[in-house]
Amino acid sequence: MPLFPMRKIVDPSAVPPAVRLVVVGTEHEGQRLDNFLLRICKGVPKSHVYKAIRDGQVRVNKGRCRAETRLAASDTVRIPPLRLPAPGAAPPAPPAAFPVLYEDAHLLVIDKPAGVAVHGGSGVAFGVIEQLRAARPDERMLELAHRLDRETSGALMVARSRKALVALHDMMRQSQGRKHYLALVVGDWVNDRQHIRLPLLKYLTPDGERRVRVDALGKPAHTIVTLQRRYAGRYSLVGAELRTGRTHQIRVHLAAQGHPIAGDEKYGPDAIRAALAAQGFRRMFLHAHRLEIPHPVSGEPLILESPLPPACRALLDQLEHVRP
Repeated sequence: MPLFPMRKIVDPSAVPPAVRLVVVGTEHEGQRLDNFLLRICKGVPKSHVYKAIRDGQVRVNKGRCRAETRLAASDTVRIPPLRLPAPGAAPPAPPAAFPVLYEDAHLLVIDKPAGVAVHGGSGVAFGVIEQLRAARPDERMLELAHRLDRETSGALMVARSRKALVALHDMMRQSQGRKHYLALVVGDWVNDRQHIRLPLLKYLTPDGERRVRVDALGKPAHTIVTLQRRYAGRYSLVGAELRTGRTHQIRVHLAAQGHPIAGDEKYGPDAIRAALAAQGFRRMFLHAHRLEIPHPVSGEPLILESPLPPACRALLDQLEHVRP
């Protein structure tokens, strides 16, 4: 019987893409290499992107580079063939629309709901920014200008241009503009206005959970707290203005005063959280209520407000009828 050479049948869809040479446009000037690649290589796992950088497969102007390398306009980036997610891997982020508080060619401010992370990572498959990009596939750029905790709701700034992103980051570093929050705290807050200046230090619990504590070795942190209303000596509604932007700053500063935020699972009492859940309130009462910033490109003063979510308003209405 004659023998015929066997030919391997190759699925065209399984053929990896070829090496690409991408010229950096002005809209990506100053962007980190890793963020640039994650934007260009949609659907490729982050681990594959970072491994390609470490192995020297990614080059900028033919030279080796690091993930934090800042790109310049007209740089040429060599992008190697990168593997797509394996079959059965987590699907890409589903598109989602969020209420828009402000939008122009450079800046998008949305009303983030509680319970949604701002970005994927640390066990979270995707967040607001990935969902926004999926919903707006034709956008040249969408980058977070700052962060909100997963359980915090309210105004979240997203840059739509490189110029705006750089300006917003500079603004945050220099504590320009004003970010106001509303928080319901446990107990009877005493002072009408109080400056809290306590250094904050990040650490990991034995279980690997990220936490923050007041510690002399930490970074300086400044929060201005103003009393809005007391509720029967059991709770107080306060305003909190961030003068620095440390992780969990408002939550830890308020807890350090003996007044943790209602519903805070990290820094608040379990009994209070359980009691609120029994009343139908199942979130942390911290809301990014108001932004006062100069426009990152035009310099025009912007005042943007996000109303309290219905769940928060309903809880305050319930507390109105509680007697001391």
